[in-house]
Amino acid sequence: MSPGKALPKTADTILSCNRFNMKYFLLIYLLFLFCCFTTWSQVVTPMPKSKKNTATKSSTVTIRHIIIEGNNITRRSVILREISIDPGDVILTDSIPQLTDEIRLRLFNLQLFNEVEEHTVTVADSGNVIDWYISVKERWYIIPGFSIQYADQNFNTWFVKEDHDLRRITGGITLTDKNFRGNLEQLSVTVQEGYSQGIGLSYLRPYVNKGQTHGIGFSVLASQGSQAYYNTDSNKLVYAGTYSGPILWRRFEGGLRYLYRPAYASKHSLRLNYVVYSVNDTILKLNPSYFTNGSTTARYLELSYRYEYNGVDNWNYSLTGQKIVASEITRLGFEGINFQSFAKVEAGIFRNPLPKWYCDAIFRGRLMYPQDQPYYFRNGLGSQTDYIRGYEYYIIDGTNYGLVRLDLKREIFNNTYSIPVKYFTAIPVRIYPKIFADAGYISNPVPGNSFLNNRLLYSVGIGLDIVTLYDVKFRFEFAWNHLGQNGLYLHFNSE
Repeated sequence: MSPGKALPKTADTILSCNRFNMKYFLLIYLLFLFCCFTTWSQVVTPMPKSKKNTATKSSTVTIRHIIIEGNNITRRSVILREISIDPGDVILTDSIPQLTDEIRLRLFNLQLFNEVEEHTVTVADSGNVIDWYISVKERWYIIPGFSIQYADQNFNTWFVKEDHDLRRITGGITLTDKNFRGNLEQLSVTVQEGYSQGIGLSYLRPYVNKGQTHGIGFSVLASQGSQAYYNTDSNKLVYAGTYSGPILWRRFEGGLRYLYRPAYASKHSLRLNYVVYSVNDTILKLNPSYFTNGSTTARYLELSYRYEYNGVDNWNYSLTGQKIVASEITRLGFEGINFQSFAKVEAGIFRNPLPKWYCDAIFRGRLMYPQDQPYYFRNGLGSQTDYIRGYEYYIIDGTNYGLVRLDLKREIFNNTYSIPVKYFTAIPVRIYPKIFADAGYISNPVPGNSFLNNRLLYSVGIGLDIVTLYDVKFRFEFAWNHLGQNGLYLHFNSE
C-alpha cells in the first residue's frame, strides 16, 4: 500500500467490524464497572484507622498527641490526611512497628519528602499513653524541570533508527511548584522549543473542602510544528514536512479537572477538555482519511473519567501490593471527527515471595467504539506505556488491544548516600536485575500492510532496573520477539 493513499474500506467491512466491536465494547464496560466496584469498599470506607479497644488495657496504648517536625512549607493538615492514626486512638502495642512502616510509605508516596522518621515517647507516669513524633525532610519543591520529547515513539527509535538526530528533539523547561502554598497544590508553566514549540499552564488543588476529599484544576496548552506523521507504512510512521519549513500543524487544548478522593487508596478524576488540532493541506493530500470528511481541522469535546486504586508500596515503582487504573474517554466531534468512545483498564499485582525477590503481573487493555475512525484517532500499541517489550521500533495501529507483562526481579543493591546539600540530603540507589515475558494482541479492521496486527505478539528478555533520587528510573532491557529479532532498549518509566 502506498503511504499517500487512503486506507481501503468497504461498507461490508465497516458494518461487520462495528457489530464485532459493539459486543466487545459492552464487554469492556462490564469489565470497567467490575474493576471499579470490586474496590468499592475501599472507596466508601474512610481512611483506615487503627482498631480501638480490641484488647485488654495492658496490651494497648492511647495516642495523646501527634507531633510533626520539619514541615517548614507543608501544612500539618496535608500530612495528617495521609496517616492512619488520630489523637485519642487506642492501638495495640504490638501494632506500632507496622503502623510506623505504613505511615512512612504513605508520606513518601506524597513525593514531598526525602526522609521520614518516626518514634514514640511514653508520657511520664501514664504507662499506657504515648506521643507519636513524625520528622520529615522536605524536598526542593520549586524545581526547573528539563524534559526531552522525541519526535519518534520512544528513545530507542530516535537513538538507533533516526541516528539520534538532535533536530528530532523537543526540549522543554517546566517551572513547577509541587507544593504551592504548602497545600500540595501544583502550579506549572511550560515552554517548549525544538522539533515542536509550545507553551502551557496548569494548576491543581487537590483539596478544596474541609474534609480534604474534593479537588479542582485547570490546564491550557498551545503547540505547533513544521513536521508531522501522516500514515503508517509497514508498522513505521511516515512523515511530511521539513525541520525548517512552514508550520504544518497547530494544536490548542484547554480543560477543567475535578478530583474526588474519599479514602487514601482511591481517587476519582473527571476532566473536560476542548481540543482544536489543525493541519496543512499537505497532510490531507497525502492521506485524505487523516480526519473525517477530508477536513483539515479536528474540533471536539473530550470528557474523561479515571479511577485509581492505589494498594501498592510505591506508585512510581511498585514492588508489593496491587493497583487498578480504569478510564473511559468520550470524544464528541464538531469537525474532523464524529464520535469516539473507548475504555481502558490497567491492573497490576506485585508480590514479594522471598526476601529481596519480587514478581509482578500487569495487564493493560483497550476497547473502542465505533471501530471506524479517522487515521489520527486510531493509534494503538507502540508509544508511552502501551507497548510490548521487544517491539519498540514498531507502531501498531488499531482499536482494541490487550497486553500482559510478567517480571521476576531480585534486589541486589540498596543504599543511600548522604550529601551536604539542602533538599538533596540523601541519594538512594536501588538495583534490580530481572527476567521478563510479554504477550499482546491488537485488532485493526483495515490493517493495510501491517504485519503485526490481528495476531499474537510475544517476547522474552532480561533486564536491569535502577531507581534513584526523586523516583528517577532507568530500565535496561534486552528482549527477543516472535520475529526472531533482539535488541537492547532503554526506558525511563515503570513497567
